[in-house]
Amino acid sequence: MRQRPIPRRTPGNLPSDLSGFVGRGVELAELERLLESSRLVTVTGAGGVGKSRLVLAAARAAADGGTVDPVQERHCDGVWLAELASVRDPALLELTVAEALGLTDHTVRPPRQVLAEHLAERRLLLVLDGFEQLVDETAALVRDLLRGSPGLRVLAAGRRPLTLDGELSRPLAPLDPEEALALLIDRASAADPAFTLTEANRAVLAELCARLDGLPLALELAAGRMRTLSPAQVLSRLEDRFALLTGGSRGSLPRHRALRTAIGWSHELCTTAERLLWARLSVFAGQFDLDAAEYVCAGPDLPVESVLDLVGELLGQSLLVREETAAGVRYRMLETVRIYGAGWLESTGDAGRLRRRHRDWYMGLATWCELDWFSPRQQEVAALVEAELANLRLALECCLDEPDEVHLGQYLAGTLWFYWAGCGRLTEGRHWLDRSLEAGPGPGEPSEYESSRLKALWVLGYVAALQGDSVASMSALYECRDGAALSGNPVAAAYAVHRMGCLALVSDDMVRARELLGSALERYREAGELNSNVLMCQVELAMALAFQGEQAGALSLCEEVRDICEERGERWTKAYALYVLAYAALDAGGTAEARRLLSECVAVNHAFRDLVGLVLAVELLALVTVAEGHPAEAALLQGAAEPMWDGVGLRLFGSGYFNAPRLMCQERAGELLGAERYASCARHGRTLGVDALVERALRGPEPAPAPTGPLPRPRAAADRPATRPGADNRKPAGSPKGEPAG
Repeated sequence: MRQRPIPRRTPGNLPSDLSGFVGRGVELAELERLLESSRLVTVTGAGGVGKSRLVLAAARAAADGGTVDPVQERHCDGVWLAELASVRDPALLELTVAEALGLTDHTVRPPRQVLAEHLAERRLLLVLDGFEQLVDETAALVRDLLRGSPGLRVLAAGRRPLTLDGELSRPLAPLDPEEALALLIDRASAADPAFTLTEANRAVLAELCARLDGLPLALELAAGRMRTLSPAQVLSRLEDRFALLTGGSRGSLPRHRALRTAIGWSHELCTTAERLLWARLSVFAGQFDLDAAEYVCAGPDLPVESVLDLVGELLGQSLLVREETAAGVRYRMLETVRIYGAGWLESTGDAGRLRRRHRDWYMGLATWCELDWFSPRQQEVAALVEAELANLRLALECCLDEPDEVHLGQYLAGTLWFYWAGCGRLTEGRHWLDRSLEAGPGPGEPSEYESSRLKALWVLGYVAALQGDSVASMSALYECRDGAALSGNPVAAAYAVHRMGCLALVSDDMVRARELLGSALERYREAGELNSNVLMCQVELAMALAFQGEQAGALSLCEEVRDICEERGERWTKAYALYVLAYAALDAGGTAEARRLLSECVAVNHAFRDLVGLVLAVELLALVTVAEGHPAEAALLQGAAEPMWDGVGLRLFGSGYFNAPRLMCQERAGELLGAERYASCARHGRTLGVDALVERALRGPEPAPAPTGPLPRPRAAADRPATRPGADNRKPAGSPKGEPAG
C-alpha cells in the first residue's frame, strides 16, 4: 500500500480564548488520555457546567502538540471546531461540518460523501460542540466518518452521549470549591478591576460558590453583578431567590435548579427594559450586530435609542458576549441564556411578531447586500453574509414554514445568488432554492408573486450549471424563460437566456453560446440592467470569442468590463475578465503580462472562495509558468489543481476549450522533465492545501538559469490526443500558444 506523505501541519480553526481558562487541570489531563485511547470522546453534562470551554481547552492543547510527540503526528492535519448549537435543520448538519473544515464543493455530491472523501486519508481532530438537538443525526454522521477515516478523532460536547461503539463518555461535574472560587475571583476582577480577594470577603465568596454549586456559567453571571453589588449583596439577593424555590430550605439545590436559579436571579436583577431586550434578542441565531438588534427589538416599549445602552448592560452582566469578526463587532447570547429568554418571549405571546421582524430585517439585509455586491464593498458584503448565515437560515425557515409566505423564501433564496455562486456556497444554495420552489406554486398555477419564483428559477439554473448538473439547470432555465414570456418579465427572460448561453459555453457549443450570450446582453441593455451578472455575461461572450481565435473582440469586451469594474470597485467579475485578458496575453507571447493578470485573478478568487475561478486561473498560470522556463513549478501547480477539481466536479466542465491549457502544460512540462520527474512534482503539488497553493502561486517560481538550447515545442496538432471524449484532435482555434521562453 502506498504510504501517504505527512503534510505540513495545519492549524485548524480554533478561536482564541479571550477570557482565559481557569481550573479543570485534572479533567484536561484525563481528556488527553482518553483521546490517546479512543477515537471518539464525548464530554457530557448539564447546561452551564462548562462543557464547551473544556473541550476547546483540550482542543487547543491538542493543536499545540499535547505532552507527547505522537500527538503532533496524530493531528498533523489540524484541529477543527464545528459549532452546531444553532443548527436546527438536519439537512444542514453535514454542510455545517464541511464549512467548519474549510471545504468548498461545487458538485451535486451529497455533503456526507464530500466529508468522507476529504477525511479519508487525513489525520485530524474534529470538535463538535452543541449537538444535542440533532443527536441521532450527529451520531449517524460521526459513525460513518469514523468508519471511513482511520486518521480521524472526534471530541464532542453535548448534554448526552452519542451512544456509539467505541465511544468514551466523560460526564463533567461542576468545579470543586477551590477552582470555583478561583473562577469567581478571576471574572469578578475582569468585571471590576478594583475587586480583590480579602479576608473579609473570602467566606462570602466561598459561600456564593457553594450556593451556585460550582457551575461555571452561574459563577460568571454572579461575577458580572459585582460591578455594582458587593459580594455580600450578591449572596443576599441570591439567597432570597433560593428561599422562594425551596420553601426556605438552606440545603444544596440540584444542579439544574441551581443554574436555572442563577439565570432567573439574573433575570430578576435586570431592569424591565433589560429583561425585555433579553427576551427579544433570543430570536437571533448565533451572532448579531447592533443594527439588527435595534430594528428587531425596538418598539414603543423599548425605544431604539435605548438599545445600545441596554446591550452594554447585558454585556456587563455576562448575559451577552462581544466578538470581533471580519464583519465588525458582533454580539452573541450563550445558548443556555438564549433558551431562558426564548421561554419568556413565548410567555408574552410576542414571539411570532418578533420572528417576523427578524425575518424582515434579514430580507432587507439580503436585498441591500445584493445591490452592494456591485460596489467597492464587495468583500465586506461577503464577510457580512458569512457572519449572518445562521440568521439567514432562520429567516428562510420562517418563510418556508408558512404556506402564505413561501414567495418570500423564493425571493430570499434567489436574492442570495451572489453568495451561493460567488462565495463557494453552491450546495447550500441548491438546498434552499430546491426547497423554496418545491414549496411554492408550480408552473401554470396563478401567483401574484411570480417574479420571486422566476428569480429563484434562474438562480437555480445558474447554481445547477456551476455544479455540472446540466439537466436540472436546463429544466429550471426553460421554465424561467417560458414563465417570463407568459408574465411579461423581460429581466427574468434575460437571465434565463444568459444562463442558457453559459451552459452552451461550457459544453463547447460556441456558435450557440455566442448567439445566446449576445441576445442576453441586448436584453439586459434594453431593460437597463447593469450589475455583476450582466458584466459576467459579457466576459462569457468574450471567452466564446477567444476560444474561436477572435482575440481582438474578446480583448475589447473584457477591457470594457475591467474598466467598469474598476470604476464601480467590483472585483469578483473583474477576476474573470482578467482571466480572459491573460489568456489573450499568453497567446500573444506576453508571459509577464499574463502572470501579472493571473496573480490578481488568483488573489481575488481565493478571497471570495470561488473555486471555479481559482482553479481555472491556476491551470492557466501553470501554462504561463512552463512558458517562462519553469517546468517543475508548472507540474507542481498542475498537481495542486487536481484536488480542487474534485470539489468543482467534472474537470473543466468536460470542455475541450477550457481543458486545452492543462493538456498543453502537461505535454510541455512532461517533455522537459520526463515522465518520472513530472509525476513526482505533481504528487508534491497534490499535498498542498489551497492556502499554501495560493501563496506559492502569488510568489511565483524562483529565478532559473536561461536554457542553454531551444526548449522542446509541442507536437503538431494532428499528433496531440483529443482534449475530450468524442472530440477531434484539433487544438481549439483560440488556445493560447504559451511557448516556453528560450
